[in-house]
Amino acid sequence: MPFDGLVLAATRKELAEKLTGGRIERIYQPDKLEIILLIHKPGERQRLLLSAGAQNARVHLTTAVRENPTTPPLFCMVLRKHLEGGRIVGFNQPGLERVLAIKISARDELGQPSEKHLICEIMGKHSNIILLDHSTNTILDGIKRYSHHVSRFREVLPGRQYLPPPEQNKLNPLLLNEEEFRRALLDLPLQTPLPHLLQKRLEGLCTVTCKEIVYRANLAPEIVLDQCGDYEFRMLWESLQAISVPARQGQFKPCLLTEKGGEPLDFAALDLSYTAGNRADGEMNSLLDIFFTARENQEKLNREKGAIAALLKKETAKIEKKLDIYAESLDDTAGAEKLRLYGELLTANLYRLRKGQPEVTLENYYEEHCPPVKIPLNPQRTPAENSQAYFKKYVKAKNTRRILGARANILRSELDYLEGIRTALDYTSDMAGMAEIRQELTGQGYLKQPVYRPGAAKGKREKLIPQPPCCRSTDGFQIFVGKNNKQNDYLTMKMAGENDIWLHVKDIPGAHVIIKTEGKETPSTTLVEAAGLAAFFSKARKSKNVPVDYTLKKYVRKPKGAKPGMVIYERQKTIMASPDGNMAEKLSVLEKNN
Repeated sequence: MPFDGLVLAATRKELAEKLTGGRIERIYQPDKLEIILLIHKPGERQRLLLSAGAQNARVHLTTAVRENPTTPPLFCMVLRKHLEGGRIVGFNQPGLERVLAIKISARDELGQPSEKHLICEIMGKHSNIILLDHSTNTILDGIKRYSHHVSRFREVLPGRQYLPPPEQNKLNPLLLNEEEFRRALLDLPLQTPLPHLLQKRLEGLCTVTCKEIVYRANLAPEIVLDQCGDYEFRMLWESLQAISVPARQGQFKPCLLTEKGGEPLDFAALDLSYTAGNRADGEMNSLLDIFFTARENQEKLNREKGAIAALLKKETAKIEKKLDIYAESLDDTAGAEKLRLYGELLTANLYRLRKGQPEVTLENYYEEHCPPVKIPLNPQRTPAENSQAYFKKYVKAKNTRRILGARANILRSELDYLEGIRTALDYTSDMAGMAEIRQELTGQGYLKQPVYRPGAAKGKREKLIPQPPCCRSTDGFQIFVGKNNKQNDYLTMKMAGENDIWLHVKDIPGAHVIIKTEGKETPSTTLVEAAGLAAFFSKARKSKNVPVDYTLKKYVRKPKGAKPGMVIYERQKTIMASPDGNMAEKLSVLEKNN
């Protein structure tokens, strides 16, 4: 959902009510294109977020706390110089443009009263935050600086006169009459769909809002201008008025659409009825904070997952390259037994050989009928020396095969371990899980230890306590699932009791699952549900029938020096299970609620 002019109008109204008269105590710049104003009013403090990011440009109050850099950026220092200690005297939005001017009463370097304007331009990749001296309309600085080399229309540089963004030649829907509305629509080609038509001609309305207007007019969403007559225009006008009249009076119905699991999907300054989804009402600022906090968390999670996935791919490629080299070396030593045979045949026939022979043909008495074997010799060596040379080559080849075989087994185990991490990464859905994976990879040497900021206590490291999610089976038994190796180890080796039931997919990377029995006999229904969770949180989650081993926890142990998540077990039984998405969804909902 674009942050359109109608959303900004609803946001501006709330900001004016909450922040007018407030004092700017502190200013932070946690991100390259993001500003936080800490504003104090008697009895309360508010955090106003301004963002000029291409994807997330916006203005709203926030409760989220962001980490700030140790050294404030230049634009932040300019804002602190001119605005800290100042009071907000108002907010202005020209029409339904996506431009908000925050009017601030401050003082200049001489202590004289001076009005500054902080302009927030919400325009996609052209978004900006600009500080102006209102008396001279002079730019003091912008979070994005650019000259005429970038924009022929205007420059955003200190000392330049401020020019508003170029006009889009759209009409303000709050000031239109019906005749102007009809003429505006008829200016465009007849094959233009109505939602697109409204978005092109009316100011401050994004495509989603325009679709809602068409829907409320009881018109088909794909209807084009050429199919509209007087009735359609009249219904469209009445639908628009049902939105614009309350908006003109400062009345909005902010709405947040969410998925079944509660994840925010969309937002608007009016109730969206044309699309399916759960709806939440509330203040515009609060809904925006929920939406963008969830989006930023998801974006951060995706970046983290992408970085770890790239690391796993790189490490896997290195191991596979080593395995290829080992395979070639093993191929070179494939004739070790032939070398031993040559040495033994030469030793048994020394009396028949003489120095200087380039080769010799001897009977292979190890095989039936003693077939002849041609053996190359070094003419510079005696027969005994040739025999010893073959034995030395045999021992060297044998040792090489033994060492390379052991190393290859270690590398294959490491590949299995990385594959387990990759599987855990696939179903990690929050930053807490990512932190556990990152901590594990750091402990295993795949990632460097984090760099701690000056002033942090030396020797102290953040120790995350794993929190394996839990749900209840149909029979009321608690089922815990380890969604990464840290959780797997904690769940199996510390949380689980000796007589709890332990489950894991057979010979495939996946989660450890524990059924807390509390001394009771476990019903088959609970076992099937737990096995379904084990299958779902594994590499085989897309299969229909997955073999799942289960045994009592007391028969599960972790070998000394084993990597995280790796255990051995005995006395297991196997059950065929289908990945249980319903139980997994129930588990995820409970995890979020906790």
